[in-house]
Amino acid sequence: MDFAELKKNMIRGFNTYYNNSVLTHVLMPQGIAISLGFKFYNTGQVLREALIGRFGKNDEIIHPDSRSFDGTYTELKLFCSDHEIIVQSTVIEEQQYILVTPLKICSRPPALLISATILWNKPGYTQLERGRLFAVTPDRTVEVLSDGKAVRQLNTGLSNPYIAVELSQPTAVSTGKRISAAELKMLMEKQKAKIMDEAGRYGELAESYNAMRSCLAWDTIYEPEHEQVCSPVSRLWSIDWGGYVLFDWDTYFSALMSMLASKELAYANAIAITHEKTEAGFIPNYGATDDNKSRDRSQPPVGSLVVRELYRQFREKWLVEYLFDELLTWNRWYNDKRRLKNGQLCWGSNPYTDTADRYWGKTGVDELFGSLLESGMDNSSAYDGMSYNKGAHLMELADVGLTGLYIMDCECLAELADLIGRSEGAELRKRAAQSKAGLEELWDEEFGMYLNKRTDTGELSRRLSPANFYALFSDKVSPERVKRMMKEHFFNPNEFFGNFLIPASPRTDPAFNDQNYWRGRIWPPLNYLVYIALRRHKVPDARRILAEKSRDLLMKEWLSKGHVHENFNADTGEGCDVRNSDKFYHWGGLLGFIALMEAGFIEGPEKKGCNFFFGAFRQP
Repeated sequence: MDFAELKKNMIRGFNTYYNNSVLTHVLMPQGIAISLGFKFYNTGQVLREALIGRFGKNDEIIHPDSRSFDGTYTELKLFCSDHEIIVQSTVIEEQQYILVTPLKICSRPPALLISATILWNKPGYTQLERGRLFAVTPDRTVEVLSDGKAVRQLNTGLSNPYIAVELSQPTAVSTGKRISAAELKMLMEKQKAKIMDEAGRYGELAESYNAMRSCLAWDTIYEPEHEQVCSPVSRLWSIDWGGYVLFDWDTYFSALMSMLASKELAYANAIAITHEKTEAGFIPNYGATDDNKSRDRSQPPVGSLVVRELYRQFREKWLVEYLFDELLTWNRWYNDKRRLKNGQLCWGSNPYTDTADRYWGKTGVDELFGSLLESGMDNSSAYDGMSYNKGAHLMELADVGLTGLYIMDCECLAELADLIGRSEGAELRKRAAQSKAGLEELWDEEFGMYLNKRTDTGELSRRLSPANFYALFSDKVSPERVKRMMKEHFFNPNEFFGNFLIPASPRTDPAFNDQNYWRGRIWPPLNYLVYIALRRHKVPDARRILAEKSRDLLMKEWLSKGHVHENFNADTGEGCDVRNSDKFYHWGGLLGFIALMEAGFIEGPEKKGCNFFFGAFRQP
């Protein structure tokens, strides 16, 4: 396989590729879209597009359920205008089938609006001819059919051809041939059973897997600018950014989670974010529509880790060979722009010619704010009161977290170099050794923790975050120090331990009570990175407890609301208590991924003969 073949294999058939509505099913590569909408007579509302996680008072509420990556089965429940409707879909022999079942109807049954269009300016047209709905492209003609009772409904606001049917009972929508709702219901039961069987192989972790898979699959779209299938963090974020946005570590983590069920999507996500590399040679904080990128800053370097894990799972060298030079350039950029002479690293933000950042404007470029965004923990209390050095373009803080991550990146990339016969392994291991030595200078014997150090005053900072535990990516941390870090900080109920783990600010930090974004809330990527750092050292109790509490946190709103949150309240475990926690943000699935690792579904190094701390996925 190569990248061209990967794209060809992925961009075909029906799936929910259209970012702006989870009720749209698109045939690729033609771009033929079949969209569902509703007119609710009790309120007069016409719902033309639907998305998961809106916050508006009168917005639709979507409760997503089980679904596959490839679109062979999807299911969601829609709440709108006091109606409840289940929408299921399946693809069989390249034909799309959709079953729409009303569960609760207020007074008059709504009209189900079934429309067709050609997306992304691809060639073709749609037409309504004597009540029959067609989509026509140069190489494919699709007729859209329904077994529903046709109604005359003109006031919909739809600008493309559509048919309207009465939704008083289960109604089938199909291509190729007409099918009854009763027949389709039996097909749906069989298709759902298949993907539930897949999840069931994980035993008591079946729902953790199901939540992770469902969120990733619903967030996966077709992105037309680069003609690629990829998984932005959520559809709402992509709309806000004008079409699509891929964030750095977020997208690498989506590749990691995807490997459990879809090699193609795992590869596609890793490639998509790596291809956002800037002219300066680093993977940016974000890459978005119309070549909008953060050209001043990167984000946590986790790409080499993820590519290495994809190799361990699938044993295909071509992906490593394809991405290696870009990952190496990124690693060298961190060495040139963010590393101090003693091997410690600082977050930063570099000036560049065009500072017209279309999301942030000029704010943050070559300023403290830009370096905070590079850390990935935008408003973390660990960086309160920090100063910024414009001459060096660095936050004046030697950072334990970044230094630990860089050690990990160097060692993972060195393994990949050895794998494909490249000579850069020695260079990378030398840098890792230098950073390990620099990290040891950050140990505070009195406090029992590796601490960030101000480069302007030389003072160690006791403002902690979970990133302080990334020191454990170094194998030079002694067993005695590991024990102190666990006892005095991880298991300390006045700092990080509690019913829900791990808060971004310690419980005694003044910022903990804010519960505002990275101030006090729980973030899945922090849990994941701390967990894999723990895997390098013998701390089984900490690993087990972190995995269990991560799973329980994920299940709290998944089971009740179908949400997979961006971040969570560290006191209550809620995600919906604030508006700046996206309700369907795919890295929330990392909480389930941790549990699968701890349960042995992803094998550790002791079972793979690996010389590092993390292993490959084991098929259940």
